[in-house]
Amino acid sequence: MAQQRRHAVNYDDGTVARVGDRVQISNGDKGVIIASVDTGEYSAEATQQDWEYLRTGIIVRTDAGALVRFEGPLSPGILRRDQDSLL
Repeated sequence: MAQQRRHAVNYDDGTVARVGDRVQISNGDKGVIIASVDTGEYSAEATQQDWEYLRTGIIVRTDAGALVRFEGPLSPGILRRDQDSLL
């Protein structure tokens, strides 16, 4: 795994957002993190070759199919783990 970069995207509690995490965006959309340039983690659908040019951030695929990029540090409440998925 690549070394974590200085401004990785973190949740409000300080933990690093990781590929595979189910999340909720502040607008209510839910999705899954499919790539983290920050940590060097990529899913099968979002390869390093596809996204490393961005140099920082994470990519979320929403349940509606949109791709949304976030860069850290985030303002509080912008992105959180989807609590429904932790049951």
